[in-house]
Amino acid sequence: MQIRQILKYATIALVGSSALAVVNAQTSSPTLKAIKERGAISVGHRESLIPFSYYDQDQKVVGYSADICREIIPAIAKAAGIDDLKIALVPVSSSNRIPLLANWTIDMECGATTNNTERQRYVSFSVTHFVTSNRFVSKKNQNLTKFDDLKGKTVVSVSGTTNIKQLTEFNLARNLGINILAVKDHAEAFLAVETDRAAAFVMDDVILAGFVSGSKDPSIYQISQEPLSLEPYGFMTRRDDPEFKAVVDEAMADLFKSPKMKEIYAKWFLQPIPPRGNTLAMPISDALSKVLVAPSDSADAVAYR
Repeated sequence: MQIRQILKYATIALVGSSALAVVNAQTSSPTLKAIKERGAISVGHRESLIPFSYYDQDQKVVGYSADICREIIPAIAKAAGIDDLKIALVPVSSSNRIPLLANWTIDMECGATTNNTERQRYVSFSVTHFVTSNRFVSKKNQNLTKFDDLKGKTVVSVSGTTNIKQLTEFNLARNLGINILAVKDHAEAFLAVETDRAAAFVMDDVILAGFVSGSKDPSIYQISQEPLSLEPYGFMTRRDDPEFKAVVDEAMADLFKSPKMKEIYAKWFLQPIPPRGNTLAMPISDALSKVLVAPSDSADAVAYR
């Protein structure tokens, strides 16, 4: 599979555990073995997923997920037994992120991927780093406030996401006759609403808030109050490598307990963010607060209520 790769390298300082633990992890984890052989870790990132993982005005990968990933990579370097670990950043999409993990193009994906039981058949998920809800954005003049209002409308979502799957199931269950338009990425989906090619865009509410706040006129849009579901986000790792997942989970749990995690959250949800300096103004939710205190990799929405 041919994709455009943007490689940016950073030297990672080592921190952490005992030499014995490092040897054990290297021996049992195929991902850590591959990382050690390459001297680099390949990380999948998104190109336009504000505020989680996207390119800023300087074409640097930034975002909430990107920052968390950078914070945990030193622990991965230590587990792999590498003094100077390089990072290869590889752009991925909703449709190719799982295949690229399976074929070893990337070692982990640091974006905003919903952890669910269907995906767990193919990949593993780290502990949850964000909890969101599946809603829709529309223009206020459309007077669309709940999902039943989408009856007979053209509605856009992104291929390969849980959002479009839930929308399809909802449409069939309610017999609403919604014309569902599938596009390749979030930016294209929001553009469809912006240009009136679609009446609404169904996606995670935090992603919708990012697009609205970065639009030319945020005042003309509204996000539905009624959610279809509660969605936990995790970083994807290979399903057959529990040792690597354990390294990632432990590093994330340590980060969650540190003051740095609050700084990262405030940076992306409470302060102006690039490229336009807009602010999402999203205080930390009760569901996420619960996860930061007691990390969980559960795919069950009930665990986050």
